[in-house]
Amino acid sequence: MSATLLPKHVAAVLRQQKDHLKALEMFNKVKREDGFKHNLLTYKCIIQKLGFHGNFVAMENVLAEMRMDIDNSFLEGVYIGAMKSYGRKGKVQEAVDVFERMDFYNCEPSVLSYNAIMNILVESGYFKEAHKVFLRMKNAGIVPDVYTFTIRIKSFCRTKRPHAALRLLNNMVSRECQLNAVSYCTVVAGFYEEDYRVEAYELFNDMLRIGIFPDICTFNKLLHTLCKKGEVQESEKLLNKVLKKGMCPNLFTFNIFIQGLCRKGMLSGAMSMFDSVIREGLTPDVVTYNTLIRGLCKNSNAVEAQKYLHKLVNGGLEPDGFTYNTMIDGYCKLGMIQNAEKILQGAICKGFVPDEFTYCSLINGLCQNDEIDRALALFNAALGKGLKPPRDPIQHAN
Repeated sequence: MSATLLPKHVAAVLRQQKDHLKALEMFNKVKREDGFKHNLLTYKCIIQKLGFHGNFVAMENVLAEMRMDIDNSFLEGVYIGAMKSYGRKGKVQEAVDVFERMDFYNCEPSVLSYNAIMNILVESGYFKEAHKVFLRMKNAGIVPDVYTFTIRIKSFCRTKRPHAALRLLNNMVSRECQLNAVSYCTVVAGFYEEDYRVEAYELFNDMLRIGIFPDICTFNKLLHTLCKKGEVQESEKLLNKVLKKGMCPNLFTFNIFIQGLCRKGMLSGAMSMFDSVIREGLTPDVVTYNTLIRGLCKNSNAVEAQKYLHKLVNGGLEPDGFTYNTMIDGYCKLGMIQNAEKILQGAICKGFVPDEFTYCSLINGLCQNDEIDRALALFNAALGKGLKPPRDPIQHAN
């Protein structure tokens, strides 16, 4: 390689390389080139890549190497990235260990590090531990920011204390923290979770009245909370309010509503919402189709669901394993085994490999139709392929 190879060039290649092992191989190879030395940028790129793919042994090795090469006082952002990587994989103790080692390696944690570890703890349900970190931060003389308080608000809401979250929200102004839509919507969602509909709706109106407007991502998270609880009508009330303020719903917004309507058994509404996606100039994706297909099949309407399977294919999309398994299960529950088998044969021709769920659906459908011999033969065929249906097929069918 040329001696003029710069760290920014290496960092760009590391970002583009999807295979983390190849990225690591390149990272190690270039450091042997004359005149090249890794800097903070290249270390950060490879550590993020390894952490994202869950290769934590290699990540820790690179972290150890980095500490020898770079002044640790500049490494807070890298440590935060490592904590978040551990947190995403549910390795909470490892994330805490990274945080605790920062002082040891002369990298004093700022409010950013405290926020990162508190959020990991709250997301993982360690609310008391998150509170202890908050107290420790205060004792260290570090001033909380809006993100700190939003994490605290989330913790209150997750522990069914939305009124405490509201008090903290109201106190944020006196603490010189600028209120934002994320903080407000977190409390609104907390009230809805505990069925305080009036308080939730009033707070949402207050937020809009003082000129705080959620972006579509924040609003969608609120809608998801409501629709998951079956509060579709309440969701529509909030949507109508923000539509009047100029918000444009995206595909995820419609997917949330379709899922919520299907959960309530409001299939005509779900299909109408699907049509609205197209009217709004958006293109349904596989998630949109799968959501509606699943809703129809769960409500004993596999025939209608298959029409949407055809639309999916005609629209240039590829059904996935979830699509096929949902259709097969939908027909099997109706005792329409031949239809299920036709779906399966077509899916196999397109590369679909039947899994445990596929076999269980077919076995249960055969048992339901009193075709016990065929069910047992299929059960044995599944075992022969190394698959393990979770329950006895005949018992599961009853």
